[in-house]
Amino acid sequence: MPPEIENYVHRIGRTGRCGKTGIATTFINKNQTETTLLDLKHLLQEAKQRIPPVLAELNDPMEDVDAITDASGVKGCAYCGGLGHRIRDCPKLEHQKSMAIASSRRDYFGSGGYRGEI
Repeated sequence: MPPEIENYVHRIGRTGRCGKTGIATTFINKNQTETTLLDLKHLLQEAKQRIPPVLAELNDPMEDVDAITDASGVKGCAYCGGLGHRIRDCPKLEHQKSMAIASSRRDYFGSGGYRGEI
């Protein structure tokens, strides 16, 4: 199982092409993050597929907020589209922020030395 749900959707899309149907088998193990598993659970729910018991048992902290999000029309993360988390918990957004901070530090301090040379 890929760590990002978008890659998973791309891979399983290859099982059925040109109007044909296919069967996708997904293997998960203890190394999968809970966020990835929740994304998978929501993806299966959206596609009206059977939810395996191991995914059905996962406690989704966002289920209490679902009524609010249904009213607003927004599903999942507004930043990356992941279904198992919201924007405030988005790992991609956190990574982007940390990269921007690191870049601004480099720009501020420069590379050192005379005329930027080391």
